[in-house]
Amino acid sequence: MAALSHLRICDFTGQLAGAGATKFLAAMGAQVIRIEDPTNMGRWDILRGLPPYVDERRGINLGGAFNNHNVGKLGITLNLRTERGKELLRQLIAVSDVVSENFAAGVLDRWGFSYEAMCAIRPDIIYVSNCGFGHDGPYRDFKTWGPIVQAMSGLTFSSGLPGQPPAGWGYSYMDHTGAYYMAIAIMLALRHRNVTGEGQWVDLACTEAAATLNGPALLDFTVNGRPLRRPGLPNANRSDSPPMAPHGIYPAAGEDNWIAIACRHDGDWLALEGVAAEPWVADPAYATVAGRLQRQDELDAHVAAWTGTKDRFELAARLRAAGVPATAVQRPSERIDDDPNTAAWGLWPEVHHTEMGCVRVDGLPVHFSKTDWTMTRGAGCLGEHNAEVFGGILGLGAAEMDQLHAEGVI
Repeated sequence: MAALSHLRICDFTGQLAGAGATKFLAAMGAQVIRIEDPTNMGRWDILRGLPPYVDERRGINLGGAFNNHNVGKLGITLNLRTERGKELLRQLIAVSDVVSENFAAGVLDRWGFSYEAMCAIRPDIIYVSNCGFGHDGPYRDFKTWGPIVQAMSGLTFSSGLPGQPPAGWGYSYMDHTGAYYMAIAIMLALRHRNVTGEGQWVDLACTEAAATLNGPALLDFTVNGRPLRRPGLPNANRSDSPPMAPHGIYPAAGEDNWIAIACRHDGDWLALEGVAAEPWVADPAYATVAGRLQRQDELDAHVAAWTGTKDRFELAARLRAAGVPATAVQRPSERIDDDPNTAAWGLWPEVHHTEMGCVRVDGLPVHFSKTDWTMTRGAGCLGEHNAEVFGGILGLGAAEMDQLHAEGVI
């Protein structure tokens, strides 16, 4: 028995902010039934059928990102524009512990499946919704994506270099983090039900989740009156709290190669001095953290000139041997294929997908000594598990399922 194998989740989540949450639970053993619309080829989730691909084949079941976010889930189709489809959903909710979705606010309500309607089907149901602004307040009708959430919450404002526009991130940070918050919310609601027997509606607003990540910057402004953007700030490569210098990403030999170095205290600086053996490291002005912070632009220029001629992996190894925190900035292929810790940790397991074959996916960045996660099965193809769910769980016969398929219900 896996840790969550006693749970069944009726899952409408898509993309990553939602699908990533139920992926966690599926890896821990929960039966996650991923519901899709048969009338638009599963396009509730725009990632289905989109790149990256494993080879030259293209198709609705071959989207690499969709597979990555939905490993281990059962995939069914259900046309909720039909009354029979709605009745089948009611039956599924009746035997489920959780209903999860990350549609825009009010979508399930408009389909006739408000929280109150779900409670009438199963009184202790847990309904977890995850949308940009939640279901209350003046912004409830706005739709968001991860980058919009990041900008709206202030996170994008905090990432960049002095005198330059906010840089943000090269990927959808709050889609990933929103999924983590949603997984936590589901587990907390289940915990409450275990103790009290009560289900509940968990209304998650992704922008509010993102706003909580601004803690130090908000505190600095609230208490000290210091805005985040002021002369010399922000510099997303540097550390002011706690103060460290040098602390940044520096060029290395070759095209677009980089190394990360951080000196936490004067002991680290002395260790770096021993490795660098350059005239500038002996400058008394750099002997203390305070002195190095005062001349950080100048110091970074010296460090960059020194690292710029060195192999990033070799230099990082020398610095670490001396006790200085350092690492080569790795490309994805280097981290996944060449880093010895990858195989040791098992972060990229191989799963079998019905059409793609054997492919690697993102595992979970945590291991449990007693109830560890497993990933062996890829995401369901469109409607792949209709027979298993409608027949095995709801008890429909083969002839009835054929009829439902012919009528466009499944």
